[in-house]
Amino acid sequence: MLTIQKVSKQTGISVRTLRYYEEIGLLFPTAKTDGGHRIYSANELKTLQQIIFFKTLGFKLKEIKTLFIKAWGWEASLDQQLAFLEEEQRKLQQMKSAIFGLKNASAIEVGLTESLIQKFIKLSNQEYDKTQAIRQEIFEASEMDLMSKLPNVNRNDPNSLEWIGLLGQLERLRNSGPEADSVQSIIKRMMEKAEGEYKGNDEFLEKMWVIRKSPLKSEQVGLYPLEEEFLHFIEQAFKVYEENGQVLGDSL
Repeated sequence: MLTIQKVSKQTGISVRTLRYYEEIGLLFPTAKTDGGHRIYSANELKTLQQIIFFKTLGFKLKEIKTLFIKAWGWEASLDQQLAFLEEEQRKLQQMKSAIFGLKNASAIEVGLTESLIQKFIKLSNQEYDKTQAIRQEIFEASEMDLMSKLPNVNRNDPNSLEWIGLLGQLERLRNSGPEADSVQSIIKRMMEKAEGEYKGNDEFLEKMWVIRKSPLKSEQVGLYPLEEEFLHFIEQAFKVYEENGQVLGDSL
């Protein structure tokens, strides 16, 4: 038999918490001494260990009490808890993606502004199923596979981050003009990446560029919205690159 203080010391559960468990009918002491001190047996310690275990699995105290009191289907209960945790994990992943997206978008547009936040809210509110349906209307099955490989502001993979970084650099150099050496150096790297990642898929790249230049179509397929003036600057920079004889097939 152990006193409440010894149980607290042995398990790391505070005396206040043990008393609360008794108050809500979750864990009762074996007995009380004449002086009113609570004492616990091995059975109560076992029950306490079960409470701690189920709490680590994410069960609430009310749910744990139900498990103990009723002839509960343990397997069904665990399946329910697993479904809950998977949903929470999905929500956390969405939050993580949103944070990555906002952070990466601010890298493209040189800072976190009210305009950027509004733009990102609009993008985040798009219905995934609707976006996918529109993509399937526009792209062939093989092109849908290529779509999944496109850089995405909501991801933190090296490829997406490099594309985002290149766009951010172009944004900062916009006033330098499309023919500036610094701009052309970035365009060269973009062409190299496009060649390496989408070689033999020039038709897809051309289709993507047409969509990218249309604010409405870009929104429909779920692309991050870029300003028309910025897109025009990028297009002019690519034309300068090609006019200088550094042509990459028929891409873009």
